[in-house]
Amino acid sequence: MSMLDRKLARDVARLWAQVLAIALVMACGVATIVIAVGAYRSLEETRSVFYDRYRFANVFAAATRAPLHLKERLTSLRGVSGIELRVVRPVLLDIIGMAEPATGVAVSIPDRGEPAVNRLYLRTGRLPEPGRAGEVAVTEPFAAAHGMQPGSRFDAILNGRRMTLTVAAIVLSPEYIYAMGPGDMVPDQRRFGVFFMLRSSMEGLFDMKGAFNDVAIRTQRGVETAAVIDAVDAILKPFGGTGAHERADQMSHAFLDNELTQLRGMAMVIPPVFLFVAAFLVNMILSRLIALEREQIGLLKAIGYGPMTIAWHYAKLTLAIGAIGVVIGAAAGNWTGRAMTRLYGEFFSFPFLVFRQSLDLYAIAAGATALAALAGAARAIFSVVALPAAVAMQPPAPTRYRSLLSGKGGRLKMFSQLTIMALRHLVRWPVRTLLTAIGTSLSVALLVTALFSTDSIDFMIDAVFFRAERQDATLSFAQGLSPRALQAVAAMPGVMRAEPYRATAAVLRNGTRSRRLAIIGVAPGSRLSRVLDVDLRAVEPPEAGLLVSDYAAELLGLRIGDRAEVELLEQAGRVVFVPITAIVRSYVGLTVYMSADALDRLLADGPRLSGVRVAADPARTNELYAAVKQTPAVASIALQNVSRRRFRETIETNMSMMMTTYMVLAVIITIGVIYNSARIQLSERARELASLRVLGFTRAEVSSVLLIELGAVVALAQPLGWLFGYLFSWLVVVGFATDLFRIPFVINPSTFAIASLVVLATAALSALIVRRRVDRLDLISVLKTRE
Repeated sequence: MSMLDRKLARDVARLWAQVLAIALVMACGVATIVIAVGAYRSLEETRSVFYDRYRFANVFAAATRAPLHLKERLTSLRGVSGIELRVVRPVLLDIIGMAEPATGVAVSIPDRGEPAVNRLYLRTGRLPEPGRAGEVAVTEPFAAAHGMQPGSRFDAILNGRRMTLTVAAIVLSPEYIYAMGPGDMVPDQRRFGVFFMLRSSMEGLFDMKGAFNDVAIRTQRGVETAAVIDAVDAILKPFGGTGAHERADQMSHAFLDNELTQLRGMAMVIPPVFLFVAAFLVNMILSRLIALEREQIGLLKAIGYGPMTIAWHYAKLTLAIGAIGVVIGAAAGNWTGRAMTRLYGEFFSFPFLVFRQSLDLYAIAAGATALAALAGAARAIFSVVALPAAVAMQPPAPTRYRSLLSGKGGRLKMFSQLTIMALRHLVRWPVRTLLTAIGTSLSVALLVTALFSTDSIDFMIDAVFFRAERQDATLSFAQGLSPRALQAVAAMPGVMRAEPYRATAAVLRNGTRSRRLAIIGVAPGSRLSRVLDVDLRAVEPPEAGLLVSDYAAELLGLRIGDRAEVELLEQAGRVVFVPITAIVRSYVGLTVYMSADALDRLLADGPRLSGVRVAADPARTNELYAAVKQTPAVASIALQNVSRRRFRETIETNMSMMMTTYMVLAVIITIGVIYNSARIQLSERARELASLRVLGFTRAEVSSVLLIELGAVVALAQPLGWLFGYLFSWLVVVGFATDLFRIPFVINPSTFAIASLVVLATAALSALIVRRRVDRLDLISVLKTRE
């Protein structure tokens, strides 16, 4: 080992606390890279393999009832590599041990052989066989929630007929990786399931002999799906086709794609924050170390060590700190990434999901860390190269101070001399003071960004479940029914109020922009389901015109008074132009509202109901559930209270993990910045502080110089942190906004206060650790240092 390498080892050992503080900040950056990129690769690669191996479709379409002979025309379309004509129906499930009915989707599979697309992964058991009535293959999440195994039985209401089904297999499907029931905002494996039956069985149950109502198409690689979609729409239009759509609009894929987008954003935004702080800390500690070793540097140059050799020595010190950070960060990232992957496994149903590790992932993290550390050290290292030996062996020129404020100084009489000493030092190094404040402010910003989501989710729950959708249950019919159905629902046991609604699928266009969505017809005087304006006040739909949600209006560039082109998908694609009468608030989906009477006139097929929203007597809910299970016309039921509880439980689970992570990250940044800043200040001012002790000042008075300086920096960091946290939170809201849901931008004052209190407490702890060093200053040794 060379002499400089021995010196390097001694420096790392002597500065171990500062080195560890900086390494921990670097480790946070490394860990977030490993977590975000590793989780992204795990999900993306697992999804890609699952999609390819089990032939997930690219194009989906539905119709009312189309003949099977259309298969030849659909298969002959240019670019189509596989097609499956299916019967797909919503059903009610009666599960032993559940008072409330569960909702399911029944999907047909071929009697012989595997489906051409959307094949099933067989977890256990065997697929249903011809001649065995009532056999089904059930998706694994639903089966696990109810302890089902091959041979288990449950009842289902299929097209109005109760039937006992037997579980023949437990399967996974690329079409239902993220399976969510009607009215739910997160998956509820207990209340929503998918099962697959032989086509011959479903044809008879749903009167679909020789027909289909759903088609899944897989296209060849590189084929433009838009042309396929147009051709499919043209073929299915006479048979009640409701418009084909590509994979991006398929719900399971859309949610999974949204999660991947968030992971990409995490990998791009969070690591640079930590690497910036680490670079700043490296610059601080290396600059001070070089200043203290100025004489040794001069001696090294005088005895023949070249400038580049000495520069490489300090670069190696920088890289050593980075290496420690990489090792810690890689271990922490690997552990956290595995935990996150297990959490994903609870929501996304893959045959397997393993945290993706590869050498290049750690190489990327290590390379980014090394570059950030060397960038922070560059200025200090360059000063070593530029420093002549003769100059280096002389003590540096004393720091020149000037009056803090011009004039007679009367304005400073309110401050003690010790306070003026602290403030003067801050003003003397304004750039370092500002950077220290910015570094500390990032801790506040991270906490604000984490805590604001609680405020936003609480606000969202209040807006969605207590202001807009206030019903206890929503009953959806298998097909449109006459208004007499409202009376039948109102007569069910426990129903205190019933309000009808109508929904129709449509494509809303404005110029070149378009979105597929649902138009909801709202009955006059509705109190259970209300339309809210942008100020969250209930509004009554006018006699004509559309009320468009704010996000849909933004996407389509619509304003009040514009006339939107509306393609009615359930009316053979008939196109009408409807004025926009209001912009309303919505956080879930792309919603467009209309007066129920106006929607009936628009569809021109008479008054029809898609479902009924009900308020129920809590004491009679079991009676209501029993009645619903006996009602053939009800295809599904959404329970608001259950959905809200499940949503809150899921969010709280995810939030607790995120809050813990962000809290640890913020504390590490604060300790790294404040502790290193305090140690640098102590190193620079040790002689001054020792002189004050000799002159008779107490330990508390001497320490106050250092603590006031740190306190001023931390105080300056608070408003900066609030500002950065506000901006980060806004970026989160904008970045996470999708067609599926949006997070409202709400930050309560208490969020800023909590974030500041955590950072202040951490900063105080860091400062007190350094204060002990002030109390234990060796006055004789310090005062012997050269002037």
